[in-house]
This record gives sequence, C-alpha cells and structure tokens, in this order.
Amino acid sequence: MKTNRSFILMFIALAFFTGCSSDEEGSCPLTTWYQDADNDGLGNPNVSQSACQQPSGFVSNNSDTDDSANAEITLHSAFDDFDKENFTIYLDGSDVVLETNGHPNHTSPYWSSVNGRGRATVTSNHPLFVEPTVTSYDQMAPGFIDDFDGFFTLRVSANPSKASRSSSTGLGPIGMAISGAVIYNDQEGPNVPIDNAISSLDYTGAHTGPQSYHYHIEPIAWSLNDDKLIGIIADGFFLYGRKCNSTGNYPNDLDASGGHISTTQHSNTAEYHYHIQNELYLNQYYILFPGDYQGTPNAVQ
Repeated sequence: MKTNRSFILMFIALAFFTGCSSDEEGSCPLTTWYQDADNDGLGNPNVSQSACQQPSGFVSNNSDTDDSANAEITLHSAFDDFDKENFTIYLDGSDVVLETNGHPNHTSPYWSSVNGRGRATVTSNHPLFVEPTVTSYDQMAPGFIDDFDGFFTLRVSANPSKASRSSSTGLGPIGMAISGAVIYNDQEGPNVPIDNAISSLDYTGAHTGPQSYHYHIEPIAWSLNDDKLIGIIADGFFLYGRKCNSTGNYPNDLDASGGHISTTQHSNTAEYHYHIQNELYLNQYYILFPGDYQGTPNAVQ
C-alpha cells in the first residue's frame, strides 16, 4: 500500500511539472514565425516555427508566394523612372548597381551661361540654362553643372531590408535622384545646417558644390506636393514625394526617417520606403532627407 501511494504521488508530481510551461503562464507568449529565405521581408506560409523571440531568417507575416532563396532577381519597376540618358542601371548578382554622370535632366541657372556669371570659355548658354529666380547671380555657388564630369556609383541590395539599428547620414551624396543628380542631407558642412546656404539654392532646391550639383530640398522641377518618385537613398530604399500613392494623401504613420510600409505606384505589394516629410523648414522649404538611414547604406562613390 505504501509503494502504491509513492507511485501515485510521483505520477501526480510528474504530470504537474510537465503539463504547464512558462509560455502558458504568460511570461513568454509564443508567436508563429515564417521563414524568409529570400530576405524580402515576406514569410513562407508553408515553413514556420513557434518561438518567444523572432528567430533569424524568419518574419511575422506569411504572404510570400515564392520564398526561394534562388528565386529570380529582377530590377524593381521604380528604376524605370530614372533618366535613361544620365543613368546606367543593372543587376550584379543580388545587387543593383546605379551609375550616373551626376547631371540633372532639367533646367537650372547652374548650367553654363554667358549671362551674369560668364567665363572666357563660355560662348553661348547651355540649352538647359535658365535665369535665376529664387536665387541671384551674386548669391549662387561657384561652378557650372557642366564643369562636373563626375561619375557616381551606388551599389544596393535588390531586396533591401531594415537594419537592426539606424545609422546617421554624412556629408556628401546620400542617394541619387531620378534626374541624374545626387541627393544630400540637411547639412551644408560639418555642423553647418543648410540655413547658411539656402539663398544659393535654385528654384528646385539644388546648387553646385565642390564635387557635384545636388539637391537639399523638394525638387519642384518634377515633384511638388505629390507622390512622385524622387530617387533612391544609399540604403536601397526609394524616396517619394510628400504624398502617399496608396491613400492620395500625406502619410500619418512615418517613422523618424520619414519611412513606412505601404503599396506604391511601383508595387502592389506593401514595402518599406521613404517620403519627403510634410514638415516646413524655415517656414517655406521641405528637406529631402533629414533623418537617419533605416537600412544598411553603401557609399555613393
């Protein structure tokens, strides 16, 4: 009888300790995670596991219809908007390589001219030259666009993903605009905000610098208070105008860098991208990209 009682007590104890996990008690709720073999942020509904923390290579959604790591990589349709004369864009393995001469495809007073800022070698105005409007000859930065025979290259992932932590932008190019010119942040120099050079910007928010013609603020040559594609930031995510194509209005769910996940005119699948933030700077300008990279950037070289 004593032996039977001991056996029963042991059985009850074993059932107690194995029948209730810490997850069921609420200290670590289990989540179903789906494999993301092609690293596009979308999970395979046929391959999943349950875990308290997100496993490496897994995501929370299950909307990927082709999660093969060897799936064919193609150029994003947004690249069709980049100027064909100034850009060469191609795939190299799982990367996209963008090469540009740095010249914009629109008018500017920064194209060479014999008017106001003439030089001995200039005998006629460049076809894209226009007289300055929001700036003036005496406020413009030195140099003409066609002085720059530069060549810029950016290599980004064909399927960019957000990094575990954001990183700050630096001086110089932080992206490429669809026009062919490059994008800068809101600084004119080390700890020098663009305020100090705002008077030198042309009508489309750009000016010349030591190495390039580049944009700091909303480029109204092709985008003004709309959802048009501006270009690509050096972490591989696209930058759009102030409005969101998915709603036709200003997005209200942007993160600190102006990014969010939604469909665009270039993708029916929701994806992460940036917007020019609808926040006035100096009461009249919209900075192109004042935030941090949310992905892992490569240098524009």
